[in-house]
Amino acid sequence: MIAKLGAALRHLRGQDSAGRNLITFPDDAFIVSYPKSGNTWTRFLVASLVHSDEPLTFLKADQVIPSVDSMSRKFFKEMPRPRVIKSHFPFDSSYQRVIYIVRDPKDVAVSQYHYQIKRRVLQEGHPMEEFVARFVAGETCPYGSWGENVGSWLAARQTNPDFLLLRYEDMIRQTDVELVKIAKFLSIEPEPERIRRAVEQSTADNMRKLEQHEAGKWESTKDTRKDKFFVRSAKAGEGKTALPAACIAQIEGAWGRLMQYLGYELISGQAPADAKVVDALLEPASR
Repeated sequence: MIAKLGAALRHLRGQDSAGRNLITFPDDAFIVSYPKSGNTWTRFLVASLVHSDEPLTFLKADQVIPSVDSMSRKFFKEMPRPRVIKSHFPFDSSYQRVIYIVRDPKDVAVSQYHYQIKRRVLQEGHPMEEFVARFVAGETCPYGSWGENVGSWLAARQTNPDFLLLRYEDMIRQTDVELVKIAKFLSIEPEPERIRRAVEQSTADNMRKLEQHEAGKWESTKDTRKDKFFVRSAKAGEGKTALPAACIAQIEGAWGRLMQYLGYELISGQAPADAKVVDALLEPASR
């Protein structure tokens, strides 16, 4: 009873998490991705663009580009506009302007696996095969499966001019080029020095140094294992070597057609089970 009264009081005060109850505005911009697809790095890059004259930290980035799940409705109500907001939700029609970051699901699986060990959700040495089976089933996080999350946004928005689709792999390969696209999308002047400084501040090495200083305070690393970094390899293609062949076949069998559509190489020879579904979803947009 006391817990229910407390929750009701927080709701009345607007102190409960915004989540799906966020009130959005036409000038909002959302950075959306499936978890462990590069959202934190992208937020770091964008926060560096927005506050190009200030040193950036994880805690500062959380204030500049807050997560819809981490901050209260009151926080968002008082946040200066135009707002840039982080989200991992599948398609939400109230998000009018969206930057969607996609990453090869083989790499996403590896990254999620290690993060769950860091959070002590999994024990060291947990069978990768067991984790990947749950990953494909959409049971490793509260935002659906990789295919459901990515597919929902592509099917609904891929031809919309207010939808910017970026691949994590392209951002790794040519960070400055992709960041210019983001700046233009957000109506930020992509001055070369501004872009250079944002890229420099957001390197994996620099982010790891900042993580060491803020690990006990930052929401994503607080109360997690300190012997493992949140910012790990920050590379593309890790899944090809880190995953057993059976896991690769399971992932590509589930979402191979969607992966091919996004430009990801299939290496298992497994026939995509999603071919007809993805073709039906994407065909209207390709006409």
